[in-house]
This record gives sequence, structure tokens and C-alpha cells, in this order.
Amino acid sequence: MTTQLHRGWLALGLSLLAAGCSTTTGGAPQGTSPQPDAPPVQQTRTVIIDGSSTVYPITEAIAESFNAQKTNGVEADVSFSGTGGGFKRFCAGQTDISNASRPISNEEIAACDANQVRYFELPIAFDALTIVVNPQNTWAETITTQELKTMWEPQAQRRITNWSQVRPGWPDQPLTLFGPGLDSGTYDYFSDVIVGGKTRTDFVASEDDEVLVRGVAQTPGALGYFGLAYFEENAGILRALPVDSGNGPVEPTPENVVNATYQPLSRPLFIYVNYTSAQRNPAVREFVEYYLKMAPEVVKTVGYIPLSEEAYHIALVNFQEGDVGTVFDGKPQPNLTLSEVLRKTKRVN
Repeated sequence: MTTQLHRGWLALGLSLLAAGCSTTTGGAPQGTSPQPDAPPVQQTRTVIIDGSSTVYPITEAIAESFNAQKTNGVEADVSFSGTGGGFKRFCAGQTDISNASRPISNEEIAACDANQVRYFELPIAFDALTIVVNPQNTWAETITTQELKTMWEPQAQRRITNWSQVRPGWPDQPLTLFGPGLDSGTYDYFSDVIVGGKTRTDFVASEDDEVLVRGVAQTPGALGYFGLAYFEENAGILRALPVDSGNGPVEPTPENVVNATYQPLSRPLFIYVNYTSAQRNPAVREFVEYYLKMAPEVVKTVGYIPLSEEAYHIALVNFQEGDVGTVFDGKPQPNLTLSEVLRKTKRVN
């Protein structure tokens, strides 16, 4: 993706160079180290990564920095097909790491189990899922979660097509909706917390957030949503709406994520690491350890919200001690705070 955002990640990577578990999958023992009794080491030095376009900027920046070191010929290869698309490949054993903007689902847990794919679940950042409109939109200063539901619920399909139908006083202006595709974890999270299920389907969908950015920027009556980093990179051509979930409008800022007031659209971001890959391929271990070391600064620079230093340390210990599985319930979980994610991550203690 040769965009300004991509070039920024590359520059970030080079500048940086210059300077789980209550439920397990596949019957993996708790506290099993990835080093002892491992199968023969593979000769490959490539780490294959796919998944969330939201997490992509973080992983791509770290991969650029990691690759630039040319450490023993190791290389990380990063692409994005959405959280759901990434998990399909991951649970089939086709990738080493899966970027995810939501926890692994029950269906994906079952798919991993069927293929004997065990995994590490590593939280790496927080995101403020951001509602955006075209700058020519002068009427919508804020939006409520109920109004978002009115726009996006299945009953709105081919029926709610104008801004005037959403709030009295808003103009007779066509409403065009832009959102992540159905394989996106961002779609899963948004539809769960705003609609309580699947949304309408007559919207412009893409797994590439840059497509959504351009669509909203070129359509006066547009409304869309995606991760905070993509808004911050494009703040000159988009406008973010403060969201009112019942306690007044709150802006999507790192500060409001940290103080837990930007709810329910704050959410943790993850990488999932194939347990066998970590045993057999030293390149995977090297990259994951490098990732957790670099994540605090990269996450902040890219435009997301870093976890605490303690959280990254615990994630590293979980990885090094072989603590596999998920601590979530197989579905997106709204209203999680940074402290709650840290408490869930402390599963080795």
C-alpha cells in the first residue's frame, strides 16, 4: 500500500531502528515453554502475518524496522484481509501471526481446534473506533449511539436514506454509509455494540480503510467509521463526530480512551501467534519479542493508544512461558478498559 500512511510507517520503522489464559485450545498444557521438547527447527526465516487492517499500521511499522536490521536473514511479511479473513488463514495453519481488532470468536476457536492450531493471544494496543463525516457536513456536530443504530440497523435498509430521517433539524441530504467489510473485526465490533447483531448491508464496504477514507472525503452526505489512526492521518479531509452514549458527547481521543469515557467504541487490539510456529521457527520468536519491545512507542506514533509497560511485560512473559489460549468469551466485548485488559492479561500470576 504505497500511500502517505505507508510511507509514514516505513519512516517510523527506520527511525526506530536508528535510535492466554482461562480457556485453552487444543489441549495445550498451561505454563508450557515454547522451547523444550520442540519439533525440529524449520529452515525458513520468514514470518507470515495477515489479518486486521486496523492493526496493520502497527505491525507494518514494526516489521519495516525489524526487516531493516537484516537479522540472520529474518523477514516479516505483512498483509491485511480483515480480522475474519486473517483468522481463516491462521486457523488453517497458513500464517504465523494474525492481527485482530477483536478477540477470536467461538467459530474461529473451533476452526483452530479442528486443525490443532494453538495460539498465544497478545493484547498490543487500544483503539477509539471513530465516526467520521465529510467536512462539508455542517449540520452534525455530535451523534448519539441511538442515532447510529437508526442509521445502521437492518430495518434501516433502503428505508433510512436521508439525514433528515435521523434527527429533526438535520437537512434533506442523502445519507451514504461507508464501513469495513464483513470479514473485518471492526465491522464485528461496531455491529455488536451499536446494533446488537448484523447491520444493514446496503453500504459501501471495504477491507481497506484507505478506500473508506477516500469515499467519505469525496461524498458530502457520507458517514463512516474505522480506527483512530486512519482518522488522525486524514484529519485534514475528514471530521470526527463526538459520540453520546447517554452521558454527553465524548470525542475519540487517547485521553478519553484512557479515562474510559469514550464508550462503547473503545476496544483492545491483538496479535495472535501460532504456538507451533513459535516452537519451530526462531524467526517467529524473534519477531514477537521485538514486537512487544517496540510496541509502546510505535503504537503511540502510529495513532493508537499504548497499553501500560506492565501489560507489555506480562504479554512477553505469557509468550515466553507458553501460556496459550484466550481469556475472552469468543465474542467482541464492549466497555473494556485498559485496566480490565491488564487484569485479564495477568493470567500467569
